[in-house]
Amino acid sequence: MVFLSSALSDSRVEANNEANKSQFSTSVYGTRWATEPTPRYVLPENEMPPEVAYKLIKDDLMLDGNPSLNLASFVTTYMEKEAEKLMKENLSKNFIDYEEYPVSVELQNRCVNMIARLFHAPMDNSDDEAMGVSTIGSSEAIMLAVLAMKKLWQKRMKEKGKPTDKPNLVMSASVQVCWEKATRYLEVEEKLVFLQEGDYILDPQKAVDLVDENTIGVCVILGSTYTGHYEDAKTVNDLLMVKNQENDWDVPIHIDAASGGFVVPFINPDLEWDFRLPLVRSINVSGHKYGLCYAGIGWGIWRSSRYLPEELIFTVNYLGSDQASFTLNFSKGASHVIAQYYVLIRLGRFGFTAIMKNLMNTAEILANKLEETGKFKIISDRNGNGLPLVAFKLSAKKIHYDEFDVAKKLRERGWIVPAYTMAPHTEHIKVLRIVVREDFSRERCNVLIHDIVSTLDILDQLDKDYIHKQRTAASRWSLLRNVTHSTYVLKKPETPKTRGIC
Repeated sequence: MVFLSSALSDSRVEANNEANKSQFSTSVYGTRWATEPTPRYVLPENEMPPEVAYKLIKDDLMLDGNPSLNLASFVTTYMEKEAEKLMKENLSKNFIDYEEYPVSVELQNRCVNMIARLFHAPMDNSDDEAMGVSTIGSSEAIMLAVLAMKKLWQKRMKEKGKPTDKPNLVMSASVQVCWEKATRYLEVEEKLVFLQEGDYILDPQKAVDLVDENTIGVCVILGSTYTGHYEDAKTVNDLLMVKNQENDWDVPIHIDAASGGFVVPFINPDLEWDFRLPLVRSINVSGHKYGLCYAGIGWGIWRSSRYLPEELIFTVNYLGSDQASFTLNFSKGASHVIAQYYVLIRLGRFGFTAIMKNLMNTAEILANKLEETGKFKIISDRNGNGLPLVAFKLSAKKIHYDEFDVAKKLRERGWIVPAYTMAPHTEHIKVLRIVVREDFSRERCNVLIHDIVSTLDILDQLDKDYIHKQRTAASRWSLLRNVTHSTYVLKKPETPKTRGIC
């Protein structure tokens, strides 16, 4: 009976397959799948030909923005074909399986050693192994760093016989949202240094003033996501060393180098922000930003094993051998680690320097051209102490359109240029930002400038009432799409609006 049931089941599958094939004798658009809604809520009963599934999904994805024209994101949108080939060839490798893929793990270790030395990690010998790990991105690396700082602080407090239930972390109000996640998820109080108009980075003295015996660390950002500025890690280090000594504390510094970690060593090599400063104990950097890899790779680097608590490292053996694991995730693909290693050895110092200098030059040309319009004020750095980006705002105070209107009009031309309000206490300031990435050529820059000028001409000719109607229509359209595609987005959030932009 079991055999008969199995045979009947197989016959049904075969009949369904034949039924599907019989309706696939023309192009995709001549089949029944072109006239039916694509599956959204329920798994379909029957299979469909791979060509149909591919085409339906590809057609949906055409409504996404063009990554190359997405100037809102720091994330890499171009890699060489050889890197893409390596990634494709290794898509099936599970990186965590050290026993089966030892070379992939070795490539991670090579990357960690190169990056740690790039950040001047102290090494007694040239062949010493650095302390670090690959992560999905800087967010995971930051979570691990906060965990390490919290555990070390708890250990110190226990040794002194003091309570360990009220840890806090000092940082600028302009931190990216992953810091808010880290403090909330790991139950650490945020102690924020708020910004003021015209000064959009951490004030070192105000930061150190907030430090107390419950402070697990101070976060310093190497490249603000709002304006690209580098915060002054050296001054924070010097002030904090004095306060630590006066109070017999050991409050460390963590550097959020998500965006600047692969820029500063090649553009500002003499800037002291990394492990050259004695209180810098950990650094995160995103390989998928100016590390020039596709999204999905970050790095957490520690000064030494002394600052990575042993209780955070797990040993597992069910994949064939004893393996040490220090990640929030477990299984992940090896391809991004391999791609990062390719980029590091392919470019070397010379290649990275050449690319970063080109990006800085392009950003400076773009800033100059925007200023020449007479309509914008540049608020990003112009003295080499910031990322290759341009943050700017409309200079006219009495005008019938704003930065969000400019962004919306540019979107009609294909450009994705973000408009946003600044960090808490400076929310009244509206800003536009253009991130200059590797594939943002000088010619593409010229086209963008032309389109921005044309956009301003159009907005100047539109009256105030028309623009107001356009904003209202856009809001209604956004609401309609939200209602169509999901219901939960209409709920009013119970928590405050998160900070930071990517």
